[in-house]
Amino acid sequence: MTKARRKITAEERRARLGARHLLSPAARARTPEAVAEAVLGLHATDPASVYLSVAARLKDPSVADLERALYEDHTLVRMLCMRRTMFVVPRELAPVVDASTARAVAARERRNLAKVIQEQLGFDERWFAATEAAVLAALERRGEATAAQLADDVPDLKSQIVQSEGKPYEARPRITSRFLGVMAAESRIRRGRPLGTWASSQYRWIPAEPHPDLPLDEAKAELAARYLAAFGPATAEDVKWWTGWTLTDTRKALARTEAVEVDLDAGPGHALPAHLEPPAEPEPWAALLPALDPTPMGWRHRDWYLDAAHVAELFDTNGNIGPSVWWNGRVVGGWAQRGDGSIVTEVLAGAGVGRDARAAIAAEADRLAAFFGSVRIKPSFRTPLERRLAQ
Repeated sequence: MTKARRKITAEERRARLGARHLLSPAARARTPEAVAEAVLGLHATDPASVYLSVAARLKDPSVADLERALYEDHTLVRMLCMRRTMFVVPRELAPVVDASTARAVAARERRNLAKVIQEQLGFDERWFAATEAAVLAALERRGEATAAQLADDVPDLKSQIVQSEGKPYEARPRITSRFLGVMAAESRIRRGRPLGTWASSQYRWIPAEPHPDLPLDEAKAELAARYLAAFGPATAEDVKWWTGWTLTDTRKALARTEAVEVDLDAGPGHALPAHLEPPAEPEPWAALLPALDPTPMGWRHRDWYLDAAHVAELFDTNGNIGPSVWWNGRVVGGWAQRGDGSIVTEVLAGAGVGRDARAAIAAEADRLAAFFGSVRIKPSFRTPLERRLAQ
């Protein structure tokens, strides 16, 4: 007789979320490294999101502590990896991420740029290698450098290519940022400190060391296990979406973990044995999470924490979530920062939020405003609700 699979309800999943992702007050961490470990990786496409995701999960949020981890101790590493998305991951996990996802992304980025450079500029692979060597030599001399400084040192980086030729939005950008981006994807250079405030998208470059080689299958199995530890139980489609793998590779990786099959509201899922026990009664919690925070972006199937009626307000047309308000494991609204620095929130219709929840949300808004101080941001991916609140 086939043994019945454990049914894990949406309520159970929500009950684990506050402690698992360090969002309930009692679960908050003391270091940025602990935050990155808990959520596996911090979305870093929007520079401010890294700081805000960490601040939401720390007992005592500190810009200086995160900058120490990123730019001094290098215990957190910025990588172009899953789904060709920029993440900040723990240093000890970086080789796993590199072997399982980032290496393939870097190879595609290099091929695509090399093709454009060959076709438009006539530069071959020997030029590519020589220019990389020149960039590394310039960084060794300078210690750190902006893209503009590196282009001055290596003039070929100022070469222009044509994008969308003949279209109204035709552009002729320099190859500087794409070339340096390929080198960063290959872990030959990395982003250093930003220019200006922590929310700036301008930054310096510093040398980096390649990650040690790991067998591909082992790395994928390790990343799948780490994903389940942070986000499980989850469906195979969740794992496939989050990693950017094929469904075949996803299934092979899951088969190499200790995961067991369970039933979820979205269908068959996978859970680690440690997650089969019923969760403890959670304490109430509220959180204000930034655009592209790892929690709302952690699953392909989101019905268990997100009302489908709220998607149009909270997401942009490319599927990127904006600033979100959470109460006890559910997305209940959104927030924005106005020009005067105030944090404005809105609970969406049908969220079922009472007085205690609204008081907790207001307290989190005050906590977030204190973290911002004089810094002002505008999310890179703007959503209808954020735009409306920011006015």
